[in-house]
Amino acid sequence: MKLLKTFIKELHSFLILWFTQSFSALGSSMTNFALIIWSYQQHGSALKTAMLSICTYAPYVIMSIFAGALSDKWNKKITMLISDSFAALCSVAVLGLLQTGRLEIWHLYCLNALNGLMNTIQQPAADVTISILTPKKHYQKVGGMRSFSNSLINIMTPVLAATVITLADMQAVIVIDLLTFGVAFIALLCFVKIPKVQCENVKKESVIQSAKGGLTYLKHNRGILDLILFLAAINFTASVYNAALPAMLLSKDGGGEAALGIINTMTGITMLAGSMAASLLPAPKSRVRMICNALLLSMSTENFFLAFGKTVPIWCAGVVLGWIAIPIMSANMDVIFRNYIPIDMQGRVYSARNTLQFFSIPIGYFAGGLLVDKVFEPFMASQQPGMLLVKIFGKGKGSGAAFLFFFLGIAGVLTCLIFRKNKHIWELEE
Repeated sequence: MKLLKTFIKELHSFLILWFTQSFSALGSSMTNFALIIWSYQQHGSALKTAMLSICTYAPYVIMSIFAGALSDKWNKKITMLISDSFAALCSVAVLGLLQTGRLEIWHLYCLNALNGLMNTIQQPAADVTISILTPKKHYQKVGGMRSFSNSLINIMTPVLAATVITLADMQAVIVIDLLTFGVAFIALLCFVKIPKVQCENVKKESVIQSAKGGLTYLKHNRGILDLILFLAAINFTASVYNAALPAMLLSKDGGGEAALGIINTMTGITMLAGSMAASLLPAPKSRVRMICNALLLSMSTENFFLAFGKTVPIWCAGVVLGWIAIPIMSANMDVIFRNYIPIDMQGRVYSARNTLQFFSIPIGYFAGGLLVDKVFEPFMASQQPGMLLVKIFGKGKGSGAAFLFFFLGIAGVLTCLIFRKNKHIWELEE
């Protein structure tokens, strides 16, 4: 009990910020889930639905390299409050368009792009704030707690969103999103004090010079850079997966909205278990080995289960194997970054990291949607009943996405094996 009281005292401000921001993220996630279903039901296109994520990530990736410089210069609390408020205004706009019956898919593309632009500044500010509010000895626990909340959001999102849509409508989901924003805004404004970090050099630098500083740091720290590029390669495979998953589950025999909700919920439950493990487990002897093994387990299992499976239980088994170790990987990655990168450099370096690590995501979403709509679905539609590929991956719409998952499994395993041999990454152990 004494240890718990000490823990709460040392992390008082972080716990308030973590809980309320997670609550707000749940509301936002519910809205995003509802809009993805709305988009696919309206257009039946994996590419058009994937464009929602592409429009979010593209400006985020392009502008992140400069956002960290601004984040290091600006007041962290004000930056987060303004960014969150802008996201709430975007939700208000969607609500108004729905109420008037004028919502079009291009409206969502534009709003997601604006949201992504604001996230470029909000994200590094939030990352640095976590470092400021957290003693170093609690970095792994905090990383596990953040994974825990993300997992809980994944569990609750499809259940709550589907329930609210069934009992009310999609507008009610957005109203809940706005209410959760209000709670988080008031808590950050009134109850979280973020100490200032002295970084005089940043104040004198131009935005270009500061952005260059983040890239220069990575250039001289090849282990961190190569680890980021490893994640970029994994993110490409993961984003193709994310683009193909709704197309397969909403279309394939044995799938549907319920199947998509079950898979998302199982993903959340699995990550919840992994997050608890990340928070409770002692520090591993080798964080790099833990990261490599976790990603190899994920890449070598889930995609193949989705490719060959034909029922929800089989797909769920793949989800468990694919996601159970990801929170542990994330927590160890987080510890490496926070321990290696000085706090007064973190905004710039994290922004450079965001550009390099996440540039592959919009490319992956676009490639995934294009491959499903234009390559794999037409190819599988041309196969005659009784042919080998039809027996393996099924028939009808959704079978092409299943075939794509087979190739994603192979690509993911090869990526892990290649980066596992990178000597610069292993030098981080020293």
